[in-house]
Amino acid sequence: MNNFQRTQQQFMAHIRDPINHEAPDGIEDRRMAIYRDLFFNNIEGFISSGFPVLKSLYSQEQWIALVRLFFKNHHCESPYFLHIAQEFLDFLSQSYQPTDNDPPYLLELAHYEWVELALSIEDEDLTEKQLQENNIAKEPLCLSHLAWNLSYQYPVQFISEDNSNPDIVEQGNYIVVYRDEQDEIQFIAINVMTALLLQIIEQEPGLLLEQVVSRVHHQVAHLSFEVILQGAQTIINDLGARKIIVTR
Repeated sequence: MNNFQRTQQQFMAHIRDPINHEAPDGIEDRRMAIYRDLFFNNIEGFISSGFPVLKSLYSQEQWIALVRLFFKNHHCESPYFLHIAQEFLDFLSQSYQPTDNDPPYLLELAHYEWVELALSIEDEDLTEKQLQENNIAKEPLCLSHLAWNLSYQYPVQFISEDNSNPDIVEQGNYIVVYRDEQDEIQFIAINVMTALLLQIIEQEPGLLLEQVVSRVHHQVAHLSFEVILQGAQTIINDLGARKIIVTR
């Protein structure tokens, strides 16, 4: 390792963790302070923008400490805004040890906010077409790439600074988060049967209605095929109108 590489490593180690790593020789602390603040403030700004509800649940001191721990211990592979948000989520789920300051739904809320962010900047897929209500039995069915079929223990979509102590949803919190035609992020609550139907369509895109119903019937055999078909038609018409279920 040459002197330049060694200085570079010392510089980045100090930027990440100035308490435990000294600055390279020959750089005055006033200049290093500018770099320390610049790097950290950029990262903190990205994360605060991506996780505004999560941030609101902490004091400023607690939030800065959490982000600084991420900045110190997690090596980001990309400077891109969405990738930094993904890296923060990875940090929380893989290496972070929760403390008494953290809500019990920390990971679920962070994931929900990341999904909202990811959907907000996703490119439109021009091959996706809206279902025609009178033709859903003949159209190959797909889950729009602008819709995510999700389930959580907590009602993350309702959590806020003023509603920070929700109970676990005993039957499961099933929701679809999607981007509407005005490019606004929306969600709708669904039941477990709709979640199963969407899961099948997502896993096997291009199935026809009767094929989807047959797979649902295989998993919930206590219901007749006809009952499931009738319910599926109503659900697919509703979700098709929202462009959650589409065709290609």
